[in-house]
Amino acid sequence: MYKVASASEYLVITGVGIPDIKIAKKAWVLPGQCCAIFDVSPVNYTFEVQAMSAEKLPFVLPTVFTVGPRIDDNASLLKYAKLISPHDKLSNHVKDLVQGIIEASMTMEEIFRGTKEFKQEVFEKVQLELNQFGLLIYNANVKQLVDVPGHEYFSYLGQKTQMEAANQAKVDVAEAKMKGEIGSKLREGQTLQNAAKIDADTKIISTQRQGEGKKEEIRVKTDVKVFENQREAEVAEANAELAKKKAGWAREAQVAEVEATKAVALRDAELQREVEMMNALTQTEKLKAEFLSKASVEYETKEIAKINGEAVRGLQPKISIWTNGDGGEGGAMKEVASVYKMLPPLFKTVHEQTGMLPPAWMGALPDSNNVN
Repeated sequence: MYKVASASEYLVITGVGIPDIKIAKKAWVLPGQCCAIFDVSPVNYTFEVQAMSAEKLPFVLPTVFTVGPRIDDNASLLKYAKLISPHDKLSNHVKDLVQGIIEASMTMEEIFRGTKEFKQEVFEKVQLELNQFGLLIYNANVKQLVDVPGHEYFSYLGQKTQMEAANQAKVDVAEAKMKGEIGSKLREGQTLQNAAKIDADTKIISTQRQGEGKKEEIRVKTDVKVFENQREAEVAEANAELAKKKAGWAREAQVAEVEATKAVALRDAELQREVEMMNALTQTEKLKAEFLSKASVEYETKEIAKINGEAVRGLQPKISIWTNGDGGEGGAMKEVASVYKMLPPLFKTVHEQTGMLPPAWMGALPDSNNVN
């Protein structure tokens, strides 16, 4: 048949086909096999162990142990199934087992003052012995140690502790009172010291602030003065630059005025020269016209004279002109001499103006070095 264990139970199967035992939560139980169910939930065991300290003083150790099989280890579970599960877990079997293991090994003082350490030592010793049965101490609680009748060690020790506590309380109260009075005086002194220190710090900070304010005022005034000096320097530089420019402009104006005056003078001179040139040309043209007119008249007179002379020479006359040589106005040769004197200057002027030379029969240009 098919067997199933509850949450806190296990199946122990023995018999055909199983060399030792088989532990399972559910399994088929075959013919020739035997199946038993054991509970693995832990159980609380209360002990009042008659123990003895290292000083050979008897005492009662009230303890409560929560013990159960170790289910997280298969080997421990097998040990429990073989050795403990056949017995009733509420019987004295496990209780006698645990009680026989407990043994005190600490001094009374250590037990009384260090229950936690004593508990830990007892726990370790008991657990070491229970391992061979597959049992685990889930919890252990050591209660207040109790004297054995006729041996009131813990009572006296407690009274001693109480007296020590009371005396210590009185000392603590006196010390607290002393500390309170001293603390009060210290607080008052510290209050006065702190007030004086705060006043001194306040004065120092006030002086520092005043000094900083004064320094800031001086710095601002200095910056203002520097700025004013810079502005004055910039203004002076601008004035100097303006004066330079004005001087340059005045110099340029003077130069322009001089140049204008010179230009006017030069233009005046040019115009004067042009006027003189025009006058010279006009005079030249006038002289040229006069000289040409006279030359033409003289020339025509000379052709005519020549023609007449040729004609007379063909007749071969014998003509002689006589003068008295006084050069008077009525002399015949004076007019002829005047005409001949005018010819050289006329020829020169014509040559300069037109580049034309007189005919060879009329004579040559006078030498400029010999003209009177």
